Amino acid sequence: MTEPIRIAMWSGPRNISTAMMRAWANRPDTFVCDEPLYAHYLQKTGYDHPGADEVIATHEPDWRKAVAWLLGPVPGGKSIFYQKHMAHHLLPGIGRDWLGALTHAFLIREPREMITSLAKILPNPTAEATGLPQQVELFEWVRVKTGKTPPVIEARDVLDDPRRVLISLCECLDVPYTDAMLSWPSGKRETDGVWAKHWYANVEKTTTFQPYIPKDEPIPPRLEGLLERCQADYNVLYAQRLGQGGVGSS
Repeated sequence: MTEPIRIAMWSGPRNISTAMMRAWANRPDTFVCDEPLYAHYLQKTGYDHPGADEVIATHEPDWRKAVAWLLGPVPGGKSIFYQKHMAHHLLPGIGRDWLGALTHAFLIREPREMITSLAKILPNPTAEATGLPQQVELFEWVRVKTGKTPPVIEARDVLDDPRRVLISLCECLDVPYTDAMLSWPSGKRETDGVWAKHWYANVEKTTTFQPYIPKDEPIPPRLEGLLERCQADYNVLYAQRLGQGGVGSS
């Protein structure tokens, strides 16, 4: 049998990562999983996220067991295993060798919009809580280990022209594109994490990627330094996004 393709999509919070997971879940050849390292992250950090105790009790908090599942048989015998990851969940104590068995991609969002949204939940977020430093580290790790530039997609690019970006992404990941990724049934999913009730209400109402709407909310003065740090990391990845210097450029 052909070895399945295991796609790790590394994102940060307050992005379109769940909508992207919906797009992949709507493919008949794909099984998806939702933030498989989240329980370990919460157990190790003790962060007071909504429903943290339930997340740890319901999902696998042992990163080694979680990784074994990610590398094991794909549920349903699907040929693609799409793994929605938050980059900041990959804590320093988690080994890295297993990452070599995955095909990696990165999803980024403009820092000002991301930070103003994140600050409504975490009033004083750190750079690490945004996942951007970890995304840059992982991006460089993948590039060094594989000798290839992994695909980077930007949230606004996806919302402005989802078909174009998804075609390019699939090409880079060596999987066939299908228009099934452009729409999906509304509602909940069995593959959603138990935290969905706290975070996914808006996504559950959608049936496709929503048009981009600019956010003009100003950055709070206390977070200006964070924005500067995040902007630098974002710029590194933005310069490599599909069609703009990274893989898939013409």
